[in-house]
Amino acid sequence: MTRFSSRHSTSPFIWCLAIICAIISVAVIIGGIVIFAGYMVIHPRVPILSVQYAHLDLLKYDIVGVMQTQITIVIKAENDNGKAHALFDETSFKLSYEGRTIAYLKQGEFEVDKEKSLSSHYVVQSYPIPLTRSMIDATDYAVKQDVITFELKGGSKARWRVGPIGSVKFECNLSCELRFRPSDHIYIPQSLCTSAHKH
Repeated sequence: MTRFSSRHSTSPFIWCLAIICAIISVAVIIGGIVIFAGYMVIHPRVPILSVQYAHLDLLKYDIVGVMQTQITIVIKAENDNGKAHALFDETSFKLSYEGRTIAYLKQGEFEVDKEKSLSSHYVVQSYPIPLTRSMIDATDYAVKQDVITFELKGGSKARWRVGPIGSVKFECNLSCELRFRPSDHIYIPQSLCTSAHKH
């Protein structure tokens, strides 16, 4: 009687692939443990964005209903962590008046050292803005009350890092009103013009 036998051996390629996958899995697990341990040791605080200063440099408004403005805005990025640097990226803000966008404020990646802050200066100059009837009425009222309001919305993606440990991302968002006195162009500070209360 003839006997048939078969022997299936695993390909060396399969063995190599399995070993590589195992090494990657172990590396990911170790990396996760290291990042978690670093987080528990450092206890990083969420970085804060806030409006530090603003000034209404220019406000032109004619009887035809066209407004032109220039505003200086200083936004402060704070890092209260004593053991970690903070990186800010994709920083972008939108400045609006009565619901109409008049300018965008953008900045590239920057770093704030441990327990330090960094102020960014923006000078926003708008093109002549044609106002609708409701915007004209609102502007007339604002001038009479000597308080004109602009809206500032946006934020930044922040992350902390400590050497090779890794990083964790946070969202720092601002949404507040910038109020000025048209008579002297002075900024009226708002206590809530910060991302701190968002967390």
